[in-house]
Amino acid sequence: MAIKNAYLLDLLERTKKRNSNEPEFIQAVTEVFTSLEPVIEQRPDLVDAGVLERIVEPERQIMFRVPWIDDNGKPHVNRGYRVQFNSAIGPYKGGIRLHPSVNLGIIKFLGFEQIFKNSLTTLPMGGAKGGSDFDPKGKSDNEIMNFCQSFMTELSKYIGADCDVPAGDIGTGAREIGFMFGQYKKIRNEWVGVLTGKGIPYGGSLARTEATGFGLCYFTKEMLAANGTSFDGKTVLISGSGNVAIYACQKAQSYGAKVVAMSDSNGYIYDKNGIDLDLVKQIKEVRRGRIKEYVDVHKDAEYHEGCKGIWTIPCDIALPCATQNEIDGESAKILVKNGCKVVSEGANMPSTPEAIDTYLANGVLYGPAKAANAGGVATSGLEMCQNSMRLAWTFEEVDEKLHNIMKSIFKACDENAKKYGMPGNYMAGANIAGFIKVAEAMKAQGNV
Repeated sequence: MAIKNAYLLDLLERTKKRNSNEPEFIQAVTEVFTSLEPVIEQRPDLVDAGVLERIVEPERQIMFRVPWIDDNGKPHVNRGYRVQFNSAIGPYKGGIRLHPSVNLGIIKFLGFEQIFKNSLTTLPMGGAKGGSDFDPKGKSDNEIMNFCQSFMTELSKYIGADCDVPAGDIGTGAREIGFMFGQYKKIRNEWVGVLTGKGIPYGGSLARTEATGFGLCYFTKEMLAANGTSFDGKTVLISGSGNVAIYACQKAQSYGAKVVAMSDSNGYIYDKNGIDLDLVKQIKEVRRGRIKEYVDVHKDAEYHEGCKGIWTIPCDIALPCATQNEIDGESAKILVKNGCKVVSEGANMPSTPEAIDTYLANGVLYGPAKAANAGGVATSGLEMCQNSMRLAWTFEEVDEKLHNIMKSIFKACDENAKKYGMPGNYMAGANIAGFIKVAEAMKAQGNV
C-alpha cells in the first residue's frame, strides 16, 4: 500500500531525513501513515493543529551510561535509553528491553508503536520504551543485579507512578524488575507502583505472565469469529518459546487448535503430533535450555537449525511471537501458498511491509501487533490500578478484564476499518482507532 496524500508524503520525507539511521522507526511511521490517509482527508483540523508533526517526535529522549562491575571485578559500561514518546492520554508506559541489538532507533520504533497500542487498551496510558545493549545471557545473578541497580540509579530521575511506569520486555523478567524496583525504592524512599511485572509478593499482578499470549489468542478468536470460523481443528505455527509463545500455545490448544511448531533464537521444532507444552515449559522455564532439547524426548519430532524455515510448514494460522521483521515477503508468500489463512502477531512488528502487503493482497486475516499483542501492556495497566488502590485481584478477575479489553480492541479495529472504507483491514482499523484517541487529546491540550 502506497501513501498518496501529499501532506503525509511530505511529513514522511521530513521524518526520514531527521531519523535517517533508524530504519525500524521509519518502518513503523510509514505503516501508520499508510492507514491514516482517509482520516487526514476527513479531519483537516488535525493537520492544522500539527498533531502528526508532534506525534512522530518524542516528547523526551534520554540516553545515559550504565557502569557496572562483573564477578571478577572488571568494570563494564553499557548504554541505557528511555524514550518518553507521548503522554497525551496518561503517564508514559512501556517496557525495558535488555538485548545487544538495542539502539535508539529500535527504542523509538517500540515507543512509537506503544502510543497506539496503549491507546487501544482503553486504559489511560501514554507511550514510551526503554532499554540497554546489556545482554543478561551468561551473566550471574550478582552481575545482573549490579547492572540493574546502576541502570535504575540513573533512570529513577525520570520515572514515577504518575509520570512514567516501565515494565519488562525481552531480557527483562521478574528477576530484573525485582532488582530495579528495589533500587528505585531505596533511592526514592517510597513504595509506589513505578514498575509493572513485579513479583506477586510485592505488588505484581496475577495473570501478567500469561497476559500477552492469552490476549493474542483472545484477539485472534474474535477475529476468527467475525469471519465465521474458530481455532478448533486448525493447525498453528508459533515462533518463539518465551512467555508470549508458551501461553499463546496453551490458550490455542485449549481452543482446540493443534500447535505443531515453536522456536528459539537457534532453530525450530516441528512435531506433527502437536507440541508437548509441558515439556517446552520444563525446557524453557525451569531449565532455561534450548528448544532443540525437545527432540531428545520426542524422537519423532524434528529440529531444524535457523528460524526462517518455520514458516515453510503448512498451517492454517501463524502466530509470530519472536522478534521484529521475522516474516519477510518471501516467507509470507510461502505461508499463503501453503494455505495459511490467518496471521496474528504476538511480537512487535514481526512482519515486514512486503509481508503485510502479501497478507492483504491474498485475503489473509491479519491481526497487527499493536492490537493483537496489547494484552501484556493492558495487564500492566491493571497492575497499576491494583497498586494505586492497594488491592490484589484474583487470576480469574484479571483474566476476565483482559478478555474484555481484547474484545473491545478487536471491536474498535473492526468498526474503524469499516467506518473509513477498509472493511477487514484490521491493521488500518487499529492504527486509526489508536491514533484518533491520542490526536483528540493532543488537540484539546494545545500546542505542547
